Amino acid sequence: MKTKNKFGIILPIVLCSYFLILLNNSLVFTSTVQISQELHMDSLMMAWVSNAYALTFGGFLAFSARLGDILNRKTVLLSGLLIFGVASLLVALSPNQAFLIAMRALQGIGGALLAPATLALLMDTYTDKMLTRAIAYYGATAGIGASLGLIIGGLITSYSSWRNGFYLDVLVTVILFLMSARYVHSTNQQKSQATIDWWGTLTSIIGFSSLVYSINGTAFRKTALLLTLISLINFVLIENKVKNPIMPLVIVKDNQRASALIARFFMLGASMSYFFLMPQALQKVFGLTPLMAAVFFLPLTVVQFIVSLYVARLTFKTSNTTVLILGALIDTFGLGLGAFLGIENGYLIGVALPMIFIGIGQGLIMSLLTVAGVANIPDEIAGAASGAVNTVHQIGGAVGLAIVSVASASIKAPSAMIDHAQLWMFFLAVIMTLACLNVLRGPHE
Repeated sequence: MKTKNKFGIILPIVLCSYFLILLNNSLVFTSTVQISQELHMDSLMMAWVSNAYALTFGGFLAFSARLGDILNRKTVLLSGLLIFGVASLLVALSPNQAFLIAMRALQGIGGALLAPATLALLMDTYTDKMLTRAIAYYGATAGIGASLGLIIGGLITSYSSWRNGFYLDVLVTVILFLMSARYVHSTNQQKSQATIDWWGTLTSIIGFSSLVYSINGTAFRKTALLLTLISLINFVLIENKVKNPIMPLVIVKDNQRASALIARFFMLGASMSYFFLMPQALQKVFGLTPLMAAVFFLPLTVVQFIVSLYVARLTFKTSNTTVLILGALIDTFGLGLGAFLGIENGYLIGVALPMIFIGIGQGLIMSLLTVAGVANIPDEIAGAASGAVNTVHQIGGAVGLAIVSVASASIKAPSAMIDHAQLWMFFLAVIMTLACLNVLRGPHE
């Protein structure tokens, strides 16, 4: 039942579920040094702790969104929470690196079920101005959650074991599961006659996973690359013929949407690499605790949150495309500045100053890339287009992190490693900016 007067319990459930996903990422960002020491993991294996999650999350997102349209939303939501909670417990109990990576992949599947189900729950519950306000709170949670999640992760890792962070995941998941089972009502929607694109889902997961492995794998990389080509070619062929594709190809036939998806792919590649590698560098170069490394990240996350609040006003005065290109240029400048100045120049000059520009740039472009990614899309495939945006978001982060990790893995000195890594992030951001500029070539907002 939709409500127009008060939010009730549904909005807190949705926002807490979204924060759970953000917290999970932050726990990894702040505990990489401790995990690598305890489980004897090198930089490439540590990258897989993040990539395994991102690959299954991104690979199953479109499938999960489609599943929510066909099955009952409450069922999908509870299934996602159950899988996420069990996987979090197993991550906390991980005896070795292989088990940890496998359970992170399982966590990604739970997250993929959870994320679209919560967003759809907002659409099912609220309407008109209430829906607009609910979505605004949802977006604000991303900015607040990034800062708060890093602080919580830093506190846990600084004063106890990294494993306790994932036990916290379990506790939050159990609470959310009980609240959802009690307060989320089953929808009375009729089951859709549409079928799930199983082959499209399978080939996309295999294709993207083997792509990342072909970049930073330890063996059979050429075989993985061949498997990537075969899988992704078949994925395109399937999506072109199947009746209900998880990613209709019409999405990428529009210049604005295609450019926005490419830009998002490379933007997340640079951003995920920065959030993953910089906390490690802050701890190793400056001798910071995980908590202080999280505090030292606030110039980026707080600025990004504040700037994101003013995006709508800026686009009203100019245009979406103008603000998007401006944000891309500022983000790219910040990453280039960090690589040029170098971390050895000290925190204020070598890290905090570039962070401010990166925060401004990312604050300007994140929501606008979403808008451009679904611009002028037919109503009947709006859900699939949203799924494509989220899939590119996750896969781009995994591929970018794989590229940057491989490019800097041979550099042992922490200061030289992060400077070299930032140079590669800058290259990824340049491609992002070129894709944003390409929006100007056709109709745009």
